[in-house]
Amino acid sequence: MPQFDYEKVKDPMFFKENTLEAHSDHICYRSLEELEEKNSSFRYSLDGLWKFAYAVNYNSAIQNFESAEYDCNSWKDIRVPAHIQMEGYDSPQYANVQYPWDGREQIEPGEIPSFFNPVASYVKYFTVPEVMKGKPVYISFQGVESGMALWLNGAYVGYSEDSFTPSEFELTPYLTEGENKLAVQVFKWTAGSWCEDQDFFRFSGIYRSVYLYTVPETHIQDIRVKTLLDDTYTDAELEVTLKGSGSGQVLLTLKDGQDTVAQALVNMAHEAEIKIPVKHPALWSAEEPNLYELVLEVRNPQEETAEVISQMVGFRRFEMIDHMMHINGKRIVFKGVNRHEFSSKTGRAVSDDEILLDIMTMKRNNINAVRTCHYPDDSRIYALCDKYGLYMIAENNLESHGSWDPIIRGEAGMEAAVPGDRREWEPMMLDRVNSCYQRDKNHPAIVIWSCGNESFGGPVIYEMSRLFRKLDDTRLVHYEGLFHDRRFNDTSDMESQMYPSVEDIKNFLAKDRSKPFICCEYTHAMGNSCGAMHKYTDLTDTEPLYQGGFIWDYIDQSIEKKDRYGKSFQAYGGDFGERPCDYNFSGNGIVYGGERDESPKMQEVKFNYQNITAEVSRDKVRIKNKNLFLNTDSFDCVVLLEKEGKLIKQAALETKVPPLGEETYDLPLAVPEKAGEYAVTVSFRLKQAEDWAPAGYETAFGQGVFQVEETGESNSAHSGRVVLPAETTEKITVIKGRLNIGVHGRDFECMFSTLKSGLVSYRYGGREMTEQIPMPNFWRAPIDNDYGSNMPGRYAQWKLASLYLQPDEEYPNPALEEKEHSAVITYHYIMATAPVSKCSLSYEVFGDGTITATLSYDPVKELGDMPEFGVMFKFNADYENVEWYGNGPAETYADRKHGAKLGVYANKVTDNLAKYLVPQECGNKTEVRWAKITDNRGKGMLFTGNHMNFSALPYTPHEMESAQHPYELPEIHYTVVRVSSQQMGIGGDDSWGARVHSEYLTDVSGPMKFTFSFRGLP
Repeated sequence: MPQFDYEKVKDPMFFKENTLEAHSDHICYRSLEELEEKNSSFRYSLDGLWKFAYAVNYNSAIQNFESAEYDCNSWKDIRVPAHIQMEGYDSPQYANVQYPWDGREQIEPGEIPSFFNPVASYVKYFTVPEVMKGKPVYISFQGVESGMALWLNGAYVGYSEDSFTPSEFELTPYLTEGENKLAVQVFKWTAGSWCEDQDFFRFSGIYRSVYLYTVPETHIQDIRVKTLLDDTYTDAELEVTLKGSGSGQVLLTLKDGQDTVAQALVNMAHEAEIKIPVKHPALWSAEEPNLYELVLEVRNPQEETAEVISQMVGFRRFEMIDHMMHINGKRIVFKGVNRHEFSSKTGRAVSDDEILLDIMTMKRNNINAVRTCHYPDDSRIYALCDKYGLYMIAENNLESHGSWDPIIRGEAGMEAAVPGDRREWEPMMLDRVNSCYQRDKNHPAIVIWSCGNESFGGPVIYEMSRLFRKLDDTRLVHYEGLFHDRRFNDTSDMESQMYPSVEDIKNFLAKDRSKPFICCEYTHAMGNSCGAMHKYTDLTDTEPLYQGGFIWDYIDQSIEKKDRYGKSFQAYGGDFGERPCDYNFSGNGIVYGGERDESPKMQEVKFNYQNITAEVSRDKVRIKNKNLFLNTDSFDCVVLLEKEGKLIKQAALETKVPPLGEETYDLPLAVPEKAGEYAVTVSFRLKQAEDWAPAGYETAFGQGVFQVEETGESNSAHSGRVVLPAETTEKITVIKGRLNIGVHGRDFECMFSTLKSGLVSYRYGGREMTEQIPMPNFWRAPIDNDYGSNMPGRYAQWKLASLYLQPDEEYPNPALEEKEHSAVITYHYIMATAPVSKCSLSYEVFGDGTITATLSYDPVKELGDMPEFGVMFKFNADYENVEWYGNGPAETYADRKHGAKLGVYANKVTDNLAKYLVPQECGNKTEVRWAKITDNRGKGMLFTGNHMNFSALPYTPHEMESAQHPYELPEIHYTVVRVSSQQMGIGGDDSWGARVHSEYLTDVSGPMKFTFSFRGLP
């Protein structure tokens, strides 16, 4: 009998022993009744509590624990499925490129850590269920990180090393009557770990389900389904290949709901191929995920039902036509995301509810594709993508970024790459390809296989691509890494790159049009990001060979943890004392890690990914239907007319734009002649409820904004018209004190200080409103993208300029000018920059309490642009309510506002503090005409301006900048308001060097002047 030899764990040629063949992920049921109930008596779950012992390495693990005589009942309990790091053993470790042992142990490929390489010893005592007695018994481990050795009743059963596909073994020879002892030893790092250097938290343990199963004598072990459409995409041939055992017959019934479409009866064989013609099948796509059910009733020689299998079938054809990828004859555009399998509560052991929520969220936000980065996910998500309609790039378990990164840096030669040219890794890699394919081959959602991620190039990965093609001639093969190693350019059927600029894509396709181009990762969504994403999505409309991309990534990889005071927060790399780590680089999601709720970035994603565009003019709308298969009459189209944020009328618009067509329609509503600002929104909504959204849910929109002057003429509201209150003729009193200038009116009084160089007091209705002198502000709390491009270093003088303004002694401070109905008080400041720069802030005070402020600055060429040009106020935190007329409802920025609508919105100040893992700039609103902050009695301050930026947060930029976690922020005492004419964009092409696009920087080409007004609210 073979014995387990731990030394083999270090050998890349040893990656499995005594495992069963990989097969399709179908479930066998004993009867049609079991199938209906989705409860198979052929399976017996071993999920639950197991006995457990932890050791830091193999030598310190309990010896001979697997023997039948060794009693483990006194051991501690651990849950299965779960990572040991989420159960109180070892620590989660987040690392991106670097291997998790780097700097801890000096090892090379072919070696594994020995000093610290946690070993988890599991024991499960069980009795074989009655229904399985006398039958063959097998065990399936759906996912174990990273290597596992298995014993039953002291006998060595086998070994397996692929962390992300099932490992199955036969237990029959080792079973005994009564209680059995199942023992598993899990090694955190094995030889295979050199190929599992994904950008994720490093865990280990039995983290997916474990179950026993049996099979009848007449049994289908594997199913392969192909849907072969003819060249007109009208009729199909359903090709079913069965691998089985025993004799008997199989009745195959293809069903559309309760209706039988076709049937076939075949004899069982070791391998049988059945071809069933199907006339006019409803085709599967992400837009119309039509699924059929293939029911296989297996009958033994006595004509008794041996087993029943249900396999969902989607008729679709994915192919390359004229160097472009097509689905059912139409050019496809991927509007995708990369999705790590992750939960803030349980790591990669994700619950049914969490997986389903991800799918629902994607469908609601027009995401049509998922890349399983960078390993096979749990089978459940593939079935949901089939059902709800999401295209998938199914990625094989391979990433070795840390091995070849030294090649790119010029520190090592080609031999450093794993697997690269190292043929000793080829058997393991081909086995992983086979396991990936075999389990998931029948899912229509999968349109592309991926060899892996960021593993350089070479012959091994090329052979992996060849195996995918040999196994499957109905899908294409993807691999991005050849971008760095072009020796085997045929590895990938498409050119795939990470984070190229739009110009880079254009330049590449100008030289090489042999393949379509996708971005397998793009618009890096770290923290406050996704700026200028529209440039990429717009390119899909003008460059046919560019076929979309996959946002990095879907969800923040953060883990729920408590601070020292017991308050929960989302922890990231380094928060578990682990080193090395890559800190908050785990936070790149368009949904937050905690409850998986949408981040503000999703507003832009949804708009850029929408399949219908509406270009609205004053009396017409031009509708472009980007759907491949749906007519716009599949949706309700509603036109809304609003005046300055208030709905005044809406009407239905009947549209019938064919797929990939465009039409222009007269609007059913007219913009009134009465003066004012009007928004016309054309909204496309679901006619019927879907599982992922109710009827009436908006899937796409377009909006036009029109300014009607007193003459009745209409212009774009972006024409530069200043929206400020009318000047008042109410009287004011100016008091010239020795150190202060006071201005009083009927309901207010304000005071301007000489010593403090600013507005030190503003009382309205007898109530002091200012907590700090309003001051010019040129800074924002740096975002993750800012740090990546060294914005804080490049723009540091503007932080100093904001913090350390000094009076300019060349001017009287303050300077007073008295007018007939107002008084103008002006402060001149010297800013702490080199060369020295100056600015001024003037306040014109009117009798109704309105103050019109003007910030002025003559740009100094050497200083360049600034992060923000505006004024910052500080109010009491009692002013906790925010209302604004501008873009919303989510935060917007110069380069991320396409998905917003002009309207009136309201929330709490704290709602604007986005839940990015590291506190940073957030909560900005663009195109704001007016905004107000109020307490719960309605008292507060009103701000008005000309399409200004506005934010109300509990903290200053400097407070946010100094915190690395939300719990490091101070208790809330203030409402900090920033109004500005400009704030630089947020960028997002990548987070490690890409700068904000030049058109979204503050404009310093000429004198800068920003005027706005504020007034107390009674």
